[in-house]
Amino acid sequence: MTLFALYRSPNATVLPAAVAERFSWFAALLPPVHALVHRLWDQLGLFVISAGFVVLAGRFLGSETAFWLYLLFAIAFGVAAPGARRRALERRKFKQAGHRFASDADLARLAVLEPRS
Repeated sequence: MTLFALYRSPNATVLPAAVAERFSWFAALLPPVHALVHRLWDQLGLFVISAGFVVLAGRFLGSETAFWLYLLFAIAFGVAAPGARRRALERRKFKQAGHRFASDADLARLAVLEPRS
C-alpha cells in the first residue's frame, strides 16, 4: 500500500491527480525526462545547474568524484520528485483533496470520487 496525495482539478471534467509519496526511480534514473514529462520546469533547471556543477567537478576533482556527485544528485531528485509534482499541481490551481492509502493511483483516485457516508 502506498500513500497518495490527491488533487482535484479546477476543471470538473478532469480526473483527480494522484501523487505517490515515495521515492521515484524514474526521477532518479532519468531526471530531465521525468521533469519534461511532468512539466517540472524548476526541476529541469536544477538538473541543468547540477549537471554543469558535476562537469566542472569532474574537470577539477576527477571523474570518480563527478560520478559520486551525480549519484548523489540523482538520489536527491528521486526523493524530491513527489514534492515537486505536488507544487506543480498547486501552481496549476489544483486543490488538495487529501491523502489516501491505495495499491495504485487509480484506486486512490476512485476513493476521492466516492461520496463520503
